[in-house]
Amino acid sequence: MCGITGLFNLNGDALNEVNSLENACDSLKHRGPDNSAIYKSPFAILGHTRLSIIDTSNSANQPISDISGRYTMVFNGEIYNFKELKKELIKDGISFKSQSDTEVLLYYYIKHGVQALKELNGFFAFAVYDALEKTTLIARDRFGIKPLYFYHSDLSLYFGSELKSLLKFSVPREINYESLFFYMQLNYIPEPYSIFKNIQKLKKGHYLVFNKTDLTQKSYYSPSISYPKNKQPLETSASTLYNLLHNSVEQRMVSDVPIGSFLSGGLDSSIIAACAKKFTNKLNTYSIGYKDEPLYDESKYANQMAGHLGTNHHSFMLSNDDLYTHLDSTLSSIDEPFADSSALAVSILSKHTREHVTVSLSGDGGDELFGGYNKHKADYMVRNGHILSRLSKQIVPFIKLLPKSRSSTIGNVFRQLEKLGNGAKLKAEDRYWRWCCFSNANDARSALLKNLDTECIGAMKEEFLPFINNRDFNSVLLNDIHLVLANDMLTKVDRMSMAHSLEVRVPFLDQRIVDFSLSLKPNFKIRNGIQKYILKDAFKKELPLDIIERRKHGFEVPLLKWFKGDLYNKIDQHWLSKERITQQGIFNPNYTESLKKRLFDSNSGDTPLDIWKLIVFQSCFENYLDA
Repeated sequence: MCGITGLFNLNGDALNEVNSLENACDSLKHRGPDNSAIYKSPFAILGHTRLSIIDTSNSANQPISDISGRYTMVFNGEIYNFKELKKELIKDGISFKSQSDTEVLLYYYIKHGVQALKELNGFFAFAVYDALEKTTLIARDRFGIKPLYFYHSDLSLYFGSELKSLLKFSVPREINYESLFFYMQLNYIPEPYSIFKNIQKLKKGHYLVFNKTDLTQKSYYSPSISYPKNKQPLETSASTLYNLLHNSVEQRMVSDVPIGSFLSGGLDSSIIAACAKKFTNKLNTYSIGYKDEPLYDESKYANQMAGHLGTNHHSFMLSNDDLYTHLDSTLSSIDEPFADSSALAVSILSKHTREHVTVSLSGDGGDELFGGYNKHKADYMVRNGHILSRLSKQIVPFIKLLPKSRSSTIGNVFRQLEKLGNGAKLKAEDRYWRWCCFSNANDARSALLKNLDTECIGAMKEEFLPFINNRDFNSVLLNDIHLVLANDMLTKVDRMSMAHSLEVRVPFLDQRIVDFSLSLKPNFKIRNGIQKYILKDAFKKELPLDIIERRKHGFEVPLLKWFKGDLYNKIDQHWLSKERITQQGIFNPNYTESLKKRLFDSNSGDTPLDIWKLIVFQSCFENYLDA
């Protein structure tokens, strides 16, 4: 796992920006603290910061060039099947100077070109420069596990693992207000957009080629729904899934540095840890809990699962003071506006985990593949005419009168019932979008002073919803893979883990598992009200019944108590002060003032989340945007 950055200039002026490249590398040191180096030529300069995982010797340092010097690569990620690919290359007479997957990837690309991407099992973002043809390729893995930003003009292409690395170069910084509008709704900015108009994220499963004639982006992989081709009964399908997951975990255990596994006590992380335990004599597992907040604390389930597996478990029990202490460092790691508040918890977990290991496995992806979120169950009920979905439509006027809040058990039930009732009245696409959003379009518009391009907003929204239809529940899961998984869950884990130089591997996102999940009938995933049914069936003999049957618990932090207490003065006098908001000219001061007042209402709803997204924006504005 590493940080990559660089630029390509068709006029041969690249060397003029070597100082900027060095600064860009410095901004990525947290992603690669073990080594930093650059490649320099008139047409291309490439930078790399290394976190040593496979072949920790200097011979595996980057940038790396082939023996002829024609091709040079910088690579971030892991290729799990590199040994198999290496055997093919050795038969061709290629000799290797290292034991790294990077060198294998370079020569495999030289041999197969862009077709090589289809054979890679792993997660990655990389760039290859061809000095003979003056051509550059950048590529990103199938599911967007690793990030890659880029900016291009007629003569130049700049790229970087994080937005902050691109901003070390002389690139435009004009805020994209349409992106900001969707950030206000979703809490993140979906690919290919960024907070800046001219800087993009390379789409997952895509590559880009830049040369003297043009710039071309193409897809090499897109998941698709493939049932009813899969005719296997449930029992056979569960067995297939069981074997696929074990194989995926085994591949992801390959490392030349210590490796562990996150263990929240939820189903997905418990399954990954159970698989991992079979491939090592001593498995280290890691979780966090909340001393002061029993509503958010899952530590007893993590401890139970660790005891069941016999792992060497590390449970980090946090107080509210601990969360507060880590606030500034977490905000500084976010890079571009990203307001999933659980990033704070992931950051703290990653920091403590990195004190013991360099690599950790994670259960991310299980919910999106197998229907684990509350919205999945709700959508399934609506599509199948469940009595609760029909009843909720009738009682919405009554529920509106009741207090709703994520910070109390009963308030959260009322909140969910209202969402179910409102969503049940909508067609599939509108329902999906509403349940993805934390604020509606009217609220997002009222938050911003700038008038938005309605046509542009509509076209962007269509890009975010390519798979939703009225016929198929699997389309909901496929769109979550496209939108939520890539832009929220994976972004959160990458940013927060790499801020502490921790590599996180996600066994659920092996291509074979994703494709298999999309070949399964919807009732293999949700059956008789039980979510992730096939996962539970596949591992029912290996997990405690409490873990199998427990309800989904979000990885959240207690924002409301914070904002009404220790943080209120900083919110009121600094981040959201009326003077500051007015001077910026981005947000409507009437909107921000009303948010601060609503914090103290008994029916606060999602107000803490609305304030959090503004805090995150203001932090990014201070660090990266205001220039």
